[in-house]
Amino acid sequence: MEAESSTARTRVMGRTPFRGRTRPDAEDSSADGAALMARKAAHKAAFSRGLRGAPPVTSTVPEEKVRLLVIEDSPLDYELLLATLAMQGVGATGVRVETGGELSAALARERWDLVISDHELPGFSSGEALAIVRALPAPPPFIIVSGVIGEETAVDAMRAGADDYLIKGRLARLGTAVRNALAAAQARRDKAEAERLLQLSQQQLANLSQRLQSMLDEERAAIAREIHDDIGGTLTAVRFDIEGLRRHLAPGALPRLERAHSALTEASTAAQRIQQNLRPPSLDAGLAAALEWQVRQYRERHGADVRFEASGAKREVHEAAALAVYRTCQEALTNIAKHAAARSVEVHLHHGAAVVSLEVSDDGRGLDASALLKPGSLGLRGLAERARAAGGGMEIGSGGGRTTLMLWLPRAPAEVAA
Repeated sequence: MEAESSTARTRVMGRTPFRGRTRPDAEDSSADGAALMARKAAHKAAFSRGLRGAPPVTSTVPEEKVRLLVIEDSPLDYELLLATLAMQGVGATGVRVETGGELSAALARERWDLVISDHELPGFSSGEALAIVRALPAPPPFIIVSGVIGEETAVDAMRAGADDYLIKGRLARLGTAVRNALAAAQARRDKAEAERLLQLSQQQLANLSQRLQSMLDEERAAIAREIHDDIGGTLTAVRFDIEGLRRHLAPGALPRLERAHSALTEASTAAQRIQQNLRPPSLDAGLAAALEWQVRQYRERHGADVRFEASGAKREVHEAAALAVYRTCQEALTNIAKHAAARSVEVHLHHGAAVVSLEVSDDGRGLDASALLKPGSLGLRGLAERARAAGGGMEIGSGGGRTTLMLWLPRAPAEVAA
């Protein structure tokens, strides 16, 4: 056991244990000691040269020690590295490794604040070490400290993800480099956390918007039913009463009766229009039938050449998706009527296996895609956000003298975001 302990201690100091002899003579021991002292002196001199011009330590308040993983084949260089950091006001503790296997094991075992690597080691290099570190989900900062490294190699290392590089004989800015690397790593973590929270907030907002839209659609449907059942029924009863009175009134009273009948007809038409806008009954006959009804209404009002086409095998479309398609077509036709001055309009509905899509194109002045974000196009913008929240999307493009609005939404209920 004593022999093993002696061998381990000798290896840590960078020497090769004596082999083939039970004890060295005094002369050999003295020579080895002198050589070791000379090596220590040389290392200290090199590090001292590197420390010249180092910024003074401005604070003696103890900080939390930095956890260092040092890739270095020289135990002496490792110790002097820690001493240099201490002299520059950076408290650090760490572990020294020499091979790729040891590096991977250390990275898997615990989290490190910083990795410092020599450039050339027996059978290993800083480039290989950097690749191992950068493969981590959240890699720690990486600094190269080497006796010899070319400028081109250093630049390549920085491009590959290294945070800094220093020459062993010029370590005046080692502490600053470590602080900067740690600060940059913290900034990256803060940015990643901010982006995560932003994404979470956006998802929560999208979910809330979707729930509010569902509640709005349900409320509209309830109001539409009340208009149909209560107001619509009452107006129909009044119409029958007026028709009955017409047969019994004196001729002089008929003009007043006709005016009442005309007002009643207008009220009934308005009730039907409001009901259609709140929750179109035509959707009960299917999405294609509802869009065809829209196209027919547009043609009658504006006299434009409007064509409707449906393609794909007819499949069931979730009510929320069907209503979104209906509203988008309605808004697109309204915008064309107000702004495009189009002579020809085409509406195309396509039933895909998993997606239902709508295209509305016209030959008018067109609508720029940026119009989706303008305050004056709140209808289209709201529908675009609604489509994204449901897992679909909306785009506006132009070509061949026509402007086309494209909408796509998941068809099945399970694919529509809640």
